[in-house]
Amino acid sequence: MLAFVTGATGFLGSHVARVLAEQGAQLRLLVRPTSDLRNIDGLNADRVEGDLRDPASIEKALAGCDVVFHVAADYRLWVRDPDEMYRSNVEGTRSLLEAARKQGVRRVVYTSSVATMGFTSGFSSNHGNVADEQSPVGIEDMIGHYKRSKFMAEQVAIEAARSGVDVVIVNPTTPIGERDIKPTPTGRIVVDFLKRKFPAYVETGLNLVDATECARGHVQALEKGRSGERYILGGENLTLKQILDRLAAITDLPSPTVKLPYIFALAAGVVDEMVTGRLLGREPRATIDAVRMGRKMMFVSSAKAERELGWRTVPVDGALRRSVEWFRDNGYA
Repeated sequence: MLAFVTGATGFLGSHVARVLAEQGAQLRLLVRPTSDLRNIDGLNADRVEGDLRDPASIEKALAGCDVVFHVAADYRLWVRDPDEMYRSNVEGTRSLLEAARKQGVRRVVYTSSVATMGFTSGFSSNHGNVADEQSPVGIEDMIGHYKRSKFMAEQVAIEAARSGVDVVIVNPTTPIGERDIKPTPTGRIVVDFLKRKFPAYVETGLNLVDATECARGHVQALEKGRSGERYILGGENLTLKQILDRLAAITDLPSPTVKLPYIFALAAGVVDEMVTGRLLGREPRATIDAVRMGRKMMFVSSAKAERELGWRTVPVDGALRRSVEWFRDNGYA
């Protein structure tokens, strides 16, 4: 089986590529001329240069491939030029699916995001308000360009499935583990904690999933998923405070005890976005959209993936520990 993987130089994509290699697949990896190749060092794989925004390069790269794992995405919670994100996430997905149709690819596994699910606002101490694939949601529920672009790209994938392309959609929650080279917004939580830049926390929650297990879920979707269906690949539902407490137990560093009210977190986001983002042209550590998203507890159920794919929900302590060790070993903290 020749598997084409986009995003293999990134965090989750590198895990997908390595799981495929371990299971004996031949790999063809899409890279850009400017890609950081550290995450694919040592992988026995063909590398082809191309860009999701260049349909001709994608169609050429897909020639002869049996399956596609489209993991690449522009994952930022702040971007100076939003159109750039939509070109990559939405139009890039459209181009790849069309190229897959033309080249006769057997199946596409499209990596969406849990961000496209329908979440309710407010805090649930018993984690009772969990979202799943059937939770009502629309484009108007998407906060920020990243979420909107992923929601729109997911609709492109669903429409492609309706028109005859065999595409299965997976919705990872918040992957954690090694090789988060950017790092992602979630990885920055770990890095900031290691740098003792977490004097306070806000009342929010995430579902963390082991990145390696999430990659295995992609392969399960290839083998067992139904075309046009969405599958949440999740791990543990945890409040931010619980995540920080687990990091404290792993590192012996103190966990913050001060809870920051929403209005102060929002004010910090406004200031950081104005100064760091608009004046200095760098991605802010805190953004208005990130604070707004934090008002929703992003707790989910992976029951559908468990039933149909054989997915197993596992504790994330090992992934958190690997993340800490990798960031320390690679000079991030």
